[in-house]
Amino acid sequence: MSASRPAEATAIAAAVADRRCSARSVIEQTLEGIARLDRGVNAFTDVLAARALARADALDAASGQGRVAGPLAGVPFAVKNLIDIEGLPTRAGSKINRALPPARRDGALVRRLEAAGAILIGGLNMGEYAYDFTGENIHDGDARNPHALDHMTGGSSGGSGAALAAGMVPLTLGSDTNGSIRVPAAFCGCFGLKPTYGRLSRAGSFPFVGSLDHLGPMARSVADLALAYDAMQGPDPDDPVATTRAPEPVLSTLEIGIDGLRIAVAGGYFARSGDPEAFAAVGHVAQALGAQRTVELPEAHRARAAAYLITAAEGATLHLDRLRTRPGDFDPAVRDRLIAGAMIPAPFVERAQRFRRWYRDAVLDLFGGVDVILAPATPCRAPKRGQTHFVLDGVSLPVRANVGVFTQPISFIGLPVVAAPVWLDDGLPLGVQVIAAPWREDLALRVARHLERTGICTARIAELT
Repeated sequence: MSASRPAEATAIAAAVADRRCSARSVIEQTLEGIARLDRGVNAFTDVLAARALARADALDAASGQGRVAGPLAGVPFAVKNLIDIEGLPTRAGSKINRALPPARRDGALVRRLEAAGAILIGGLNMGEYAYDFTGENIHDGDARNPHALDHMTGGSSGGSGAALAAGMVPLTLGSDTNGSIRVPAAFCGCFGLKPTYGRLSRAGSFPFVGSLDHLGPMARSVADLALAYDAMQGPDPDDPVATTRAPEPVLSTLEIGIDGLRIAVAGGYFARSGDPEAFAAVGHVAQALGAQRTVELPEAHRARAAAYLITAAEGATLHLDRLRTRPGDFDPAVRDRLIAGAMIPAPFVERAQRFRRWYRDAVLDLFGGVDVILAPATPCRAPKRGQTHFVLDGVSLPVRANVGVFTQPISFIGLPVVAAPVWLDDGLPLGVQVIAAPWREDLALRVARHLERTGICTARIAELT
């Protein structure tokens, strides 16, 4: 592993498999980096040093006996702390959950990554109960953007993005209900995959909105995203919405390229609601891909409104008992939105669900004529921590409610998306969503890999000491 730029997951796995380095040396260096860097970044809430070192020693012993290493051999990874870690309460960014009994086993995706040879090294900071786009947390402290520590990481998977951007680990897991993988990927300058709804198991994770929740990987390279995604695929009877489809590996398809792909830019709503820089980032990517067609997702503004309504109502239902018994232990900004959600009349929610079915059919019709759609990931660069409003088109808008303006209409119908980072200058990054039809993660990843290979979309590690 390079001292100047930490190795990516694919490089670590190859080196450990070939016995050019030991898994233990990888983990020792990773732990040293976390101890040195996380004081300023605050990405981790739990560091599992003893567990990780024991796992590394077991992998090295197996390798010494000639056993074949897994595709993620020795790769350290960390997970958003709403995913179960055996022996720890699953806090989901909250104060209340700390009183829960420790998880009896790891979440399904943790088990699958470790079965492929990866090594869990810790739990990551997040917005309370995932109802957050900022990365701020009043209980654990804010996760800080490594590229500018006074700026937001984005949320709710803020620690997942920050740990990558700081170079502490090469692979993290996040969750995405309305944009919680894609927003921190954009703000922190890394890649994130929100898979098709139901593609990856959510078993062993604390829910937020069951009809919208996704789990997925974040990384500094597209190959690492694909490597982790391949390891985590597969049916799971413990998740009632998990697909029964057989795994469809994508790593081997990354270098096919984009010849023949029909790529379009999302217009209409996606070209009206953000800072000019957000649209410039999409234009930069579209030009590199030769994408000249524009498509409009019908009634996208209503899709965002319906997503907000369903999120508030389903989230409130999950937390009603906590709201009644421990209202003072919530972040007030989270509590008040959940209380508002509890008061939404049921007919409004049913109307939103009916619209959702119509909108999904209408958007899927678009994929009869295109393979991939490009859209901004966020309406702006990362705001400063503590900033409550930002200005778009002369209007002051709340940060927490509006950072997901471009992500919500996509996750609302469960489409697969790769968030890819774009650096227009030496400032903070922006992000572009590479959106595909359901079950076509391979196409989104192929486009992202092409952009990465040409240098248009690249992850950066912050210069921290």
